[in-house]
Amino acid sequence: MLFCLVLLAVLFFRSPISKISEIQFQGNVFATKEQLLQAGEFNVDDQFFGVSAATLEAKLLDVKSVQNVTVDKHFPGVIQIQIQEYITVAYELGQEGSLMAILSNGVMVPVNKSGIAIEKPILTQWNPTDPYKLELSQVLGAIPNQLTSDISEIMPSPTVSFPDRIKLYTRSKFEVITAVSLLKDKVEYLNQVIETEEPGLITMLEADSYVPFQPVDSESENGDGTTNNE
Repeated sequence: MLFCLVLLAVLFFRSPISKISEIQFQGNVFATKEQLLQAGEFNVDDQFFGVSAATLEAKLLDVKSVQNVTVDKHFPGVIQIQIQEYITVAYELGQEGSLMAILSNGVMVPVNKSGIAIEKPILTQWNPTDPYKLELSQVLGAIPNQLTSDISEIMPSPTVSFPDRIKLYTRSKFEVITAVSLLKDKVEYLNQVIETEEPGLITMLEADSYVPFQPVDSESENGDGTTNNE
């Protein structure tokens, strides 16, 4: 009897039914299937029972863009993997001019056209090692998308009093001065001003202020004080 059981076990583990026949990834945008397979150290034709779901989840979490993983195994041979990646909070141009997505954990990943969310801001003039850049990524990730969708550009503008001060530009033509540490608490005020006022300069530091831009006269003056009207 024991010999028969051993023989059946040997035959089973040598048969195609004991191997992984299909691997399904869902939810991954930035991490490719090849990257995930390499990180998980598994592939089709590996032993189905030689792959632990818990171990596989732990390995896939080492991929920088991945926030959560759920692995479901379905005998015979099918492994389904649900990937949740960190959300995109902004974009930045890479050293070679390629567009990079900045995720809410501060990681930068290359994107293709299908992965672009046009309502996200562009970060400009940031030093890659600036600690406030990571903090900004985390802050943007914690703010509801509808409150940041009008922001088109964010650049550093530090001062002695506010080393994390930043300057923002909006699609609705406002210029905004605030700080990374204040943005989450001040963003609702920003949207209130944008919705009710004409374009201008908004300052959101220890105190909040709004100054409308001076309208440009259609009749521009010449150097001698005369106008261009004829």
